[in-house]
Amino acid sequence: MKIKLINPNTTRSMTDLIAEAGREVAAPGTEIIAATSLSGPASIEGHFDEAMSVLGLVDEILDGPRADAYIIACFGDPGLMAAREITDAPVLGIAEAAMHAATFIATGFSVVTTLERTRIITEHLVRSYGMEHHCRRVRATEVAVLELENPQSNARATILAECERALAEDQSSAIVLGCAGMADLVRYLEDKLQVPVIDGVAAAVKMAEALVGMGLKTSKRGDLAPPLPKPYRGKLSAYSPKGPALIAS
Repeated sequence: MKIKLINPNTTRSMTDLIAEAGREVAAPGTEIIAATSLSGPASIEGHFDEAMSVLGLVDEILDGPRADAYIIACFGDPGLMAAREITDAPVLGIAEAAMHAATFIATGFSVVTTLERTRIITEHLVRSYGMEHHCRRVRATEVAVLELENPQSNARATILAECERALAEDQSSAIVLGCAGMADLVRYLEDKLQVPVIDGVAAAVKMAEALVGMGLKTSKRGDLAPPLPKPYRGKLSAYSPKGPALIAS
């Protein structure tokens, strides 16, 4: 089984961290293919960043090595539904996977993420995924994504402190990490907090294995059918849909 982990930002060091998190939990026989987007922002921290990241994500699905499942390794799940249109392989977003995983093991969870603007985007996802009755609160640490890799940023201590406040103030019994760049903090935080800490990369890998193992594919009936054939103009002319021929499988 091949699972392609796509980092939709262009920071390769983050891809390496994501790949390690995925390989740590992958079953024997599962090959994790890690890919860094070749176009788009260095980090994704807003609606514009998300929009600009989608074409790089699409390129990795259409032009890169094929896989049995794809994972969008950004907690905003950018381009998730568009990606599901262009392949019949399962496509998972790490936010959706992490939130579902949290509901299996706790009656309430808090999401601890990066910036305040990212917190608002995550709240939109909570509502979109029907998680209002499970997610007690989304919390921002005001640690920028790229600062997670900076040893001088004190990011680890800042995130731990926010997680501790989540447990005390939100009455949550699990923590969801709201950024793929936090994937390496799971064991550290679990040791300190003594509650489940869920990284969306790991959750998505295990769910992808399950879906592929069950022989399930993305439905091509209804809104996830291939994009309708039509001309695109300007800089996007090369992406003009050609119906089923566009599907990566």
